[in-house]
Amino acid sequence: MAGGWARDGAVQEQIDASIQDELTRMKARRAPTGDSATHCVECEEPISEARRTAIPGVKLCIDCQQERDGKSAQRGGINRRGSKDSQLK
Repeated sequence: MAGGWARDGAVQEQIDASIQDELTRMKARRAPTGDSATHCVECEEPISEARRTAIPGVKLCIDCQQERDGKSAQRGGINRRGSKDSQLK
């Protein structure tokens, strides 16, 4: 049941499209490939053999990777589908 000017099922279609967009964005972020670095490219600390074996193509030590993962990527706050809910906020 849709409310206002939206047709039935429009809200669910919007949710499904948003989820699909996010999945596509996540799949685009590929895992490292190629030869692993023996030393971190940021801090030059040695990367353990176990980490290089577990993650082929790794270029960062655990500490630098955790620091990078902790930073949130800035993304646009615009809802391209123009839902009324997002416009009211």
